[in-house]
Amino acid sequence: MALQYNKPGRASQYLIPMSAANNALALSVNGLNKSYGSFAVLKDLNLSIQQGSILGLVGLNGSGKTTTIECLLGLQQFNSGAISLLNYSPQTLHQARGKIVGIFDTPSLHPNLSVRQSLEHALLLSENTVRTPERVEQLLGIEKFSNFKVRHLSLGNKRRASLAQALLSNPDLIILDEPFNGLDAGGVDDVLALIKRLNKEEGTTFLLSSHQLPYLENICSHIAILHDGAIAVSNTIENLLAATRHSLLLSTEARESALTYLKQRSDVAISNEDLNGYIQLETAELESADLNSQLVANNIPVSELIVQKASLGNLFRSITSEEQA
Repeated sequence: MALQYNKPGRASQYLIPMSAANNALALSVNGLNKSYGSFAVLKDLNLSIQQGSILGLVGLNGSGKTTTIECLLGLQQFNSGAISLLNYSPQTLHQARGKIVGIFDTPSLHPNLSVRQSLEHALLLSENTVRTPERVEQLLGIEKFSNFKVRHLSLGNKRRASLAQALLSNPDLIILDEPFNGLDAGGVDDVLALIKRLNKEEGTTFLLSSHQLPYLENICSHIAILHDGAIAVSNTIENLLAATRHSLLLSTEARESALTYLKQRSDVAISNEDLNGYIQLETAELESADLNSQLVANNIPVSELIVQKASLGNLFRSITSEEQA
């Protein structure tokens, strides 16, 4: 997956080119455009996922994540562009017969069927099933709800039941929209462990769309940030975080002197002059201890100098906030 950033600006510091990958693509989107009337939701969106990857798709509310997934799965018509999922188009996904699975934020299960009945019905729609209903109930920890009607399940257990359906066969590509919604801490851990296991042992490719950035940072191999209808950044987690500049929070009684001094330096960028009483700085290489000693040497007392660890959350906020500026 080649790193992309669609608009110039300070965020370009986060971008490092990736070497060309030899892996085949599980999903490819080229020039996808989708409008509702005169309002453009997706604007020349480009995205690819290598087979065997776990890609997290993140974006602000209204950025187009769900619309993108609906276009991928043939649930929305789009204005222009090309989509390929395991060499199937959205119009021919029915031919995949279990190789491609999509599960949305609100599980679509028949409310009057039991969990076991839902799974047995799903068996009729899949080819090359590799697991029994009993086995997938155990995998998702819902065996005790086997005879419960779907309408009596919590949202978290409805989500587990939907995942159980997906795992009756051995899908090559699983697309999950907000997979952690409705799950308690134990349920999240179970789903994360299952995704890791399927990816490692079965080579299953995942596309996870979620607002839960810490979970995605923990599990994803790749991240794509969708903003203003296009992919702003996409790369491996490792490369994205390695390219993120260090962020420091400085508290000092000599604020004006500190700002004057820092603005003269080329190795420090001031990203916020007053963030809850702190001066927020970004630097690529300068260590906090060195900056502290240099400030003191210039008669600028340092009350606090806090290092903010590079994280997906910090990167996401930086990209989306500067795009809005």
